[in-house]
Amino acid sequence: MKYLILLITVTSFTLFGQNKTDTLYLTLDDAIKKALELNWDVQISGKDIQKSEEQVSEAYANVFPRIDFTGQYVRNIKLPVLFLPPISGFPPTLEIGSKNSFDAALTLSQVIFNMKVNTAIQIAGEYSSYSKEGNRAARNDIVLNVKKAFYNILLMKKLVNVSREGYQVAKANYDNVASLYKQGVSSEYDFLRAEVQMANSEPGLIQAENNLALAKNYIKNLLTLDINKPIDVIGEFKFEEVPPEIIQSKNTEAVKDNPLVKQMTIQESLLDKNVTIQRSDYYPSLAFFGKYDFQSQDNTLDIKNYNWAKSFMLGFQLNYTIFDGFSRGSRIEQAVIDKEKIMLTRRKVEEGLKIRILQADLNMEEARKRIKAQEKNLEQAEKTIKIAQTRYKNGVGTQLELIDTQAALTFAQTNYATAVYD
Repeated sequence: MKYLILLITVTSFTLFGQNKTDTLYLTLDDAIKKALELNWDVQISGKDIQKSEEQVSEAYANVFPRIDFTGQYVRNIKLPVLFLPPISGFPPTLEIGSKNSFDAALTLSQVIFNMKVNTAIQIAGEYSSYSKEGNRAARNDIVLNVKKAFYNILLMKKLVNVSREGYQVAKANYDNVASLYKQGVSSEYDFLRAEVQMANSEPGLIQAENNLALAKNYIKNLLTLDINKPIDVIGEFKFEEVPPEIIQSKNTEAVKDNPLVKQMTIQESLLDKNVTIQRSDYYPSLAFFGKYDFQSQDNTLDIKNYNWAKSFMLGFQLNYTIFDGFSRGSRIEQAVIDKEKIMLTRRKVEEGLKIRILQADLNMEEARKRIKAQEKNLEQAEKTIKIAQTRYKNGVGTQLELIDTQAALTFAQTNYATAVYD
């Protein structure tokens, strides 16, 4: 079985002299390139990549030592007291401290063992890959939308030509009938019928031209171009037979290389690591710390004469939760369930992609058959209208016959162009 795909053959285009309207002429490759550089969705997904890279750096920060500085000044409006036992010669309370208290400390801490730290670094790295696949998906969507918009402009241009040709034929028929009517050869009915046919052809042309303008505005939006910027596309519809083995290889690649499937695969890995993080709560964490402290108290504000007390300490801190009401086990089970859900979702998406691929194959085959059929219809319609025109000029044919053959030609031309676009 042979398949047809819609290709754009880019034709060479040379401008002779300056273009007064400053029209931007785009090939398909030009449009795709501009969209990938300027489209809002691509730029937003690019920011997601930058953010994920910063999250990797943030995760690595937990591996390095942390240094903190704290400073504190306290003004004791009323000094705290120390209660003394009833000893002869001493008052029952004794004020302690001074009116002014200063404290400055430099603290160093370093994680020695914590299962969450290494896993968090791995998660951040995989999330970066997840964001890159999201960016690739956004770029793929933009390329697809630009291609569809580009082909749609070509289709609208073709339909404008079809409508214009139909209008011109109707006008030429009207001019001919009007001339014959003045000579008394044609009837008033034929004259009025030709006039109505020409009038009915004009709205179709106007609508086709409006649809072309809308199609151009849509691609301007994809390319983030000024809506008032005049543009046109360079290309034509052309078909080439594609070997079935190439189609089959692309179908296989469409599932395996799909960004959404890859994102879900990464999500599975992320959720698997989330299980590891939840299980790490069953393990202790160990950290090293050191602190250098400056302290002083005085009733005056003569800081330069203060007597500063200095202290320095080093130590290790071990944390372990002995009992938490079984919450750790519940969190682990929830993490496992989340992982199983994304696995099922990925399989569902893969099966959906396979169905869409089969549908695309069927649509391509159906469009190819329609093209073949419309090619024959076009050839017959063009011959028929020539015969009808000749018959009418010779007084053998009727006005209705001529109108019907023109409508049949317009219909065949429209169907052919639509099949090519499909």
